[in-house]
Amino acid sequence: MPHPERGTEQTYVDHAYARLQAMREAARSMLGDAFAQRGQGTPQSITERDVSVRTSLARLGQLEIGDEPLVFGRIDTAGDGDRSSEAFHIGRLAVSDDDQEPLVVDWRAPVAEPFYRATGRHPMGLARRRHFLTRGREVTDLEDELFGGDGPGGGLGVGGSTVLLRALDRSRTGRMRDIVATVQREQDEVIRAPLAGVLVVQGGPGTGKTAVALHRAAYLLYTHRFPLEHQGVLVVGPNPLFLRYIEHVLPSLGESGVELSTIGGLVHGVTAVPDGSVAVARVKGDARMARVLAKAVADRQRPLRRDVRVPYGSYLLTFSAADSAELVSQAKRRSGPHNTRRKVVEQGLARILGAKLDGAQERARTAGLLPDGDGGDRGDPPRRDLGELARELRRLPPLAEALDRMWPVLSPEELLHDLFGAGPLVDLAASRWLREDERALLVRPRSASASEVPWTDADLALLDEARALLGPSTRLRHAASNGDDGELRTFGHIVVDEAQDLAPMQLRMLSRRSLSGSMTVVGDIAQATGPFAPRRWDEQLAHLPSRRGAHQVDLSVNYRTPAEIMELAGRVLALAAPWLTVPESVRTGDADPRRVPVGPDDSWQEAVARTVAAERDAVGLGTVAVVTPGSLVQATSRGLASAGVDHQVASARSDLGAGVTVLPVEAVKGLEFDAVVVVEPARLVLEAAQGLRSLFVALTRPTQRLALVHAEPLPEPLR
Repeated sequence: MPHPERGTEQTYVDHAYARLQAMREAARSMLGDAFAQRGQGTPQSITERDVSVRTSLARLGQLEIGDEPLVFGRIDTAGDGDRSSEAFHIGRLAVSDDDQEPLVVDWRAPVAEPFYRATGRHPMGLARRRHFLTRGREVTDLEDELFGGDGPGGGLGVGGSTVLLRALDRSRTGRMRDIVATVQREQDEVIRAPLAGVLVVQGGPGTGKTAVALHRAAYLLYTHRFPLEHQGVLVVGPNPLFLRYIEHVLPSLGESGVELSTIGGLVHGVTAVPDGSVAVARVKGDARMARVLAKAVADRQRPLRRDVRVPYGSYLLTFSAADSAELVSQAKRRSGPHNTRRKVVEQGLARILGAKLDGAQERARTAGLLPDGDGGDRGDPPRRDLGELARELRRLPPLAEALDRMWPVLSPEELLHDLFGAGPLVDLAASRWLREDERALLVRPRSASASEVPWTDADLALLDEARALLGPSTRLRHAASNGDDGELRTFGHIVVDEAQDLAPMQLRMLSRRSLSGSMTVVGDIAQATGPFAPRRWDEQLAHLPSRRGAHQVDLSVNYRTPAEIMELAGRVLALAAPWLTVPESVRTGDADPRRVPVGPDDSWQEAVARTVAAERDAVGLGTVAVVTPGSLVQATSRGLASAGVDHQVASARSDLGAGVTVLPVEAVKGLEFDAVVVVEPARLVLEAAQGLRSLFVALTRPTQRLALVHAEPLPEPLR
């Protein structure tokens, strides 16, 4: 039976939508007025018009909520003798009436905090919390929680349980939805945590850590609009497919100015190929490589071995090896990146040769060979100031060659191309920090030029480190075609998802981009599948900013994965990482996990096709993922095609709501599907760098159903 106040709340919601539309029309009117002034007025008025255009566009973006409900809750405060009770409707953005009185309170406002945090034991001044069940703009029902006395709020566990469970039971669409209407207390504490320092959010599968991190970004932008709107917020995800999966969450919360990137995407102008060797990737990702690269740069700062004689007018000037040694030593003592200090060397060279030229001319005058003045009748060039002389000297071939020998202008690509293309250079730079077998892994066949090197994913962090050591240069900046002038883009806050898989050198990349040390680091140690696979977050924090401190919080409730599936996954985790535990699931499923052995007269491809077809029928319009070892992706796809099963193989631009998607296990992290079919778990364990942990990731992707198809014997925990 519908709630007796449903009609009243529907009327209120309809009024709020009407006011939202009026606010949109006002923003459009302001934008139209600004465009109407195009090309008119003084430079100041044109600037003011541009500001008005940007403000109007930003406001329109904030007011665009798509199909998501505007209002999803209400809180009623408990009155007392001095204060009457008040009611506040909570929604995804603030809406006011004609008199600018609030109709809807933004979920991020302080007054909305009790909606997420109040419990029976700590009601935070509430008498009632109401959750709206909606379908589009229609309020279909209401769920009330009463606080105080004998009301149902006295034993609250999960807030808004009916709304929450309905949200969890909905079929997946291939895009992450925001959870603004169903945020739970422990999640809200993360979202509203202070801005300063590094916040580590440890959360097992299904705890909502990614959604919480994105909602935290929206909350911080609301609460700290200045300075974050100017400084920028960066969200880093594990791969392009994941970024596409989450890209609609922040716009649905009214924030469209956040930059999304993979860790490799932060290195502009370089396209990487997949790493061919885990062993090589592990060496290149090690923090010791920072010292190796610093030494490689220092090795390119070297004095001349021989004197250089330079004809200048009628004089033969000598730049000695001793002069070179002193000049290089002075430049090394100066601070700043390598390429920036090249100017110190050029000016020092001009100063030394300028002094020698002055001495030679003075001696000529003393001998009566030169009249007073600069050059006299001998045709010598007139005396220049230091800057002019430096520019003139570096154009002389002998000195240009000497400068490039002492202090070459380098790009990151040139540095690594030269270093890894020569074993002796690797030994020179790395012998103090890397073993001989590790150094051998860095050496590769030399390409014809740096532009032809097939850079790998692991190289990108090294290129970024080299860029920080080298700095920009005029020559490189003018040569750049992608608009990247070598200056590092920094951010006021950085959100990092799946951070447990980042190598130390990749974490250094993020640390360099943090303007004030404010970061939200999200992940699950149990799902660490990279070459390093840390046991504790301290191992990752060692490479992140420490000036404002670090704090870890744990999310303990699994909202996604049914208990039956989580029990099976827990057996795998107990073997892979026995010191870790799985989060507790809030719901059970309708079906136990299925094991589908391949018979002797059957093929595994046919068995996969039948299983996928059955799972697709079971979830109706929901999503199905076929998770395979990397080596079986194409064979799995061919088998599905032969059986007439419509599907896609995942790519960076895939729409994960397109029914059936085939993915390698490396690409599935952070995603969720209604049903998951895992192909050949034993081979998956064998091929993956962290086999059992990768299997744990695969098993915890479904929201409803799980099937295991295998011709080979199942790993021990799955039997």
